[in-house]
Amino acid sequence: MAFGIKRQELAAWKEQVARGEIAYLTHFWIDSRFPGITSVTKVGCADLHRLEQWCREHGLDPRYIHRRQPFPHFDLMGSRQKDILIQEGLNDHVSRFHL
Repeated sequence: MAFGIKRQELAAWKEQVARGEIAYLTHFWIDSRFPGITSVTKVGCADLHRLEQWCREHGLDPRYIHRRQPFPHFDLMGSRQKDILIQEGLNDHVSRFHL
């Protein structure tokens, strides 16, 4: 279950993804399969080659990309989520979602 984002934020993420840009969308998230995880960052890009490269640059396995069209994305959770958001200068995501 996702919550904590505005409709405009989701629309902006979808537009960036569709343009082939790397886009970040963090939201609160509860899933019993992942105890202790309270948020996820969806890193999306319609250009799968670019998204695969982004994964490799961050030491992540591109096999875990959700290749759902029209919004392919990689789900970041846990400590890697926080580390990568900080590396990307997205400190507002870190503070807003209490990472």
